[in-house]
Amino acid sequence: MPYYKYQAITSSGGNTTGVVEAQSVDAAQDTLAARGLMPTSVSETSAPDGGGGGEGLLAQLNRGMQKVKPQDLILFTKQFKTMLNAGIPVLQSLDVLEAQTENTKLRAAIVSIAADIKSGTTLSKAFAKHQNIFSELYCNMIRAGEISGTLTEVLERLIYIVDHEFKVKKDIKSAMTYPAVVVTALVIAFFVLILFVLPQFVKMFDKMGATLPLPTRICLAIHAGLVHYWYVGLVILGGVIFLATAYFRTENGKIMRDGVLLHVPILGPVFKKAAMARFASIFAILQASGITVLEAMDILGGTIGNHYIARDFRNLREKLEQGRGLSGPLKSCPSFTPMMVSMISIGEETGNMEEMLKEAAHHYDYEVEYAVSKMSELLGPVLVAGLTGVVGFFALAIFLPLVEMMQNAMKGL
Repeated sequence: MPYYKYQAITSSGGNTTGVVEAQSVDAAQDTLAARGLMPTSVSETSAPDGGGGGEGLLAQLNRGMQKVKPQDLILFTKQFKTMLNAGIPVLQSLDVLEAQTENTKLRAAIVSIAADIKSGTTLSKAFAKHQNIFSELYCNMIRAGEISGTLTEVLERLIYIVDHEFKVKKDIKSAMTYPAVVVTALVIAFFVLILFVLPQFVKMFDKMGATLPLPTRICLAIHAGLVHYWYVGLVILGGVIFLATAYFRTENGKIMRDGVLLHVPILGPVFKKAAMARFASIFAILQASGITVLEAMDILGGTIGNHYIARDFRNLREKLEQGRGLSGPLKSCPSFTPMMVSMISIGEETGNMEEMLKEAAHHYDYEVEYAVSKMSELLGPVLVAGLTGVVGFFALAIFLPLVEMMQNAMKGL
């Protein structure tokens, strides 16, 4: 189906431009009129952005030429929620957002989403076609809002989640800057010592007839490997990266990767608390919407953001179908913290599950912020220990032969 570039006057008297997909010029004009626009110019274009011979927006979208930043996504979600709250239909809201969005990649996605909805696709499925922009969590949250009829509330929570996770990632990146600099300097120092410094000392040791201790011999073996077999190391490293990347794209690989991340010291607890906060907040929305627990488990499995924990949801379904409640089966899931299980248990007993889940979400949001703020302090001792170990090893490799040489010289005297 061809694309048509248009210029039109909005119902408020403003000017707008864009691209519409239609069978003909007349059909394009009818589509614009249905949107409440008065077209002043409609012409066929080969590219969705109307760029003549240039690359179109959808091509840019597929190639990922312009990144959609979290700030762009937050602004889009806020505007979408505001228009839906005002009673503006979804398609009309998307048309307005298409005209106002500056990011070309996001604007192309909006065009595609609007076209899919016109063809009868649900909103969540239309969003799901652009998971390079809208995450699996985002799309499943939209799905939850469609099922529950609380799309604006879900969008409100999405704004918080995207904004909160952006801040958490920014804080983690900030906390990891110092360790990254230290590790990088350490790696550079390692290669300089191995390739350039140590061989000079070894020449001196050989002239003096010193017996090389084990640390020095290990360093020499590493030196020989780097000098003579560096290409083998590159091939092995490239193969490992390729195989690991391919495996982590599979379902079992994603489960293993996320399970390992949950058990990484310092970072693992942050990931687990973030998953608990997400679980509690989304589950609270679903509970308030009257969705059954079984349906909620299906939705939560796609929104939790961790395949290892999502697997637990699938395993829970059979137990939940037996009518054993939620807190009981959750106790057998190591992914869930005792506090979360206790909060759900109290919510079941008091019939106030929604409020308990909200309290749990607030608690874990605070825990994540606190853990991230303390991350630099926690990583400090680890870096010091690692730095001490590396420096100590090279010190032994260089100074042990020197000590032996000094002892031999003293005996000669």
